[in-house]
Amino acid sequence: MSLSGLLASKRLQRHRAHPHEIESLRKLVARDLKDAALVGLSADRTFATAYNAVLQLSKAALACAGYRVSSTLPGHHQTTFEAAGIVLGSPARPFTDYFETCRRQRNVIDYDYAEVATDSEAEDLLKKAVRYQNLVEAWIATQHPRYKP
Repeated sequence: MSLSGLLASKRLQRHRAHPHEIESLRKLVARDLKDAALVGLSADRTFATAYNAVLQLSKAALACAGYRVSSTLPGHHQTTFEAAGIVLGSPARPFTDYFETCRRQRNVIDYDYAEVATDSEAEDLLKKAVRYQNLVEAWIATQHPRYKP
């Protein structure tokens, strides 16, 4: 779907972000990436915490671009990754597509079962989260320098 389609369906809304909002999201990302890297954390918690970091990074990108996802409608995580992939462009699509598959697994981890993620899945998501953070921050610096840290 396109941004105009997401706006028309009310899954996405126009939004003017304040620099403080972006900085707060950065703090969440830093906390989650640090926590996800803790030695001894279960694979499930590493996975879910790294997932939250990429969700917040995607929200930050959308906010910088002038959008936010309607959290009152179902599927707001899915919409966040879909819209972030559009806003950030083709370099981000492999990440946002991957995070969409992670979303389903994170739901199982958080709501249904334990011992869902493997150590390698958790490590892979954490590595991709750090690479995605670099991509998002570089995009913000070039496309929306007002929000640079």
